[in-house]
Amino acid sequence: MPSSDALLGFAADNPYFQAGFGLLGVGAAMTLARTGSIWAATALRRRMLVSLEIDNRDRAYEWFLAWMAHRTNPNIPTRAARWIRSHELSVATMIERRPNGSSSVFFQLVAGPGTHWFKYKGAWMQVKRQRETRSMMGGQQTGMSVPWETVTLTTLSRDRTLFPQLLAEARDLGMRGQEGKLVIHTAWGIEWRPFGKPRRKRPLKSVVLESGLGEKIEQDIKSFLGRRQWYADRGVPYRRAYLLHGPPGSGKTSFIQALAGSLSYDICIVNLSERGLADDKLNHLLSNVPERSFVLIEDIDAAFNKRVQTTADGYQSSITFSGFLNALDGVASGEERIVFMTTNHVDKLDPALIRPGRVDFMALVDDASSQQARTLFENFYSGIDLPVDEFARLAHQVEEVVQKNQEQGRKVSMAALQGHFIRNPANEAVSLLGDLFHA
Repeated sequence: MPSSDALLGFAADNPYFQAGFGLLGVGAAMTLARTGSIWAATALRRRMLVSLEIDNRDRAYEWFLAWMAHRTNPNIPTRAARWIRSHELSVATMIERRPNGSSSVFFQLVAGPGTHWFKYKGAWMQVKRQRETRSMMGGQQTGMSVPWETVTLTTLSRDRTLFPQLLAEARDLGMRGQEGKLVIHTAWGIEWRPFGKPRRKRPLKSVVLESGLGEKIEQDIKSFLGRRQWYADRGVPYRRAYLLHGPPGSGKTSFIQALAGSLSYDICIVNLSERGLADDKLNHLLSNVPERSFVLIEDIDAAFNKRVQTTADGYQSSITFSGFLNALDGVASGEERIVFMTTNHVDKLDPALIRPGRVDFMALVDDASSQQARTLFENFYSGIDLPVDEFARLAHQVEEVVQKNQEQGRKVSMAALQGHFIRNPANEAVSLLGDLFHA
């Protein structure tokens, strides 16, 4: 058996063994150096750079993407936006729906998933937009799952004070497009998102209701908004619900939209027949309504009507009546909330829904009265080239025609009257008015 000295001698004299040992040593040294350089680079990065992450649950996410799209607009001077060219773009599609049923589609190019660079107030910043398709927001219960996305901004640590300035600028840009306008929100998964472009506010006086009704509702809301502390002192939940009922086309939804605009409120629309909407999701949505927003639930009578609950493809809404009542005023329901509900058939509503505490203010918005018809005529044709006496005569004739037909049990909706006045000049509108009652 060879001695240890013999083995050491063999190793020292064997060139293959020497080469292997040398390579092993060099490899270990390189690994150690590489690990050290990575550690040093990481430490240097942590010391010199700062990052800000924004995920798509936060309102700042949409504001920032819109800010980037705005700054890359070719009509903006070059000094305002210095971007390195990127081939990674995404499209944001916005749909604007009008009251007459038509719509417009707008496309906006924004930075897509990937890495982008821009210069802001003299400082270079890196933008990394990441999308995780394996993590979906909303989940199966919503039926509207969307990918989890983040935007990460990175810059030198010395420039970290620019982050709040940039976000404030993005916020102001996003809010500027909403000034003087009404924003409609719809449920997207388990959160609220703006639907289409902000629309111009409708003057409250342009919606003609029965004399005094609009003022009464407006005064009730203003009184509610001024009694926050009163509710708190008495331990009463700070929320209020309104039910407007009446025939189609009487102006229920139009009045709610005009009222929201006059109070500088937005509107959050809830569709109880929406695919994927369940009791827990509805409760979450109503407990997390954006500030200064009305919740609008239209055609409440149809929500729990089995005849309309099932869609053409066999889908059936999973909202239960008890779940809906709990969302309105249950233990887990939110506060600081104003809910408007509409229906064409108040007689079909369950008494449990319209009892005091769930509906605080109920009002009939009916077909056109003679006074409403006259007011609408005057609103449409005021300022036309007609003598004052002739204009007054036509307005009085409108009132008479509507009154005479009502005495015979015939009615006309405000929507039908509005369409009639849009289509015809003043004289023709009056002479043909009777035909509306025989249509």
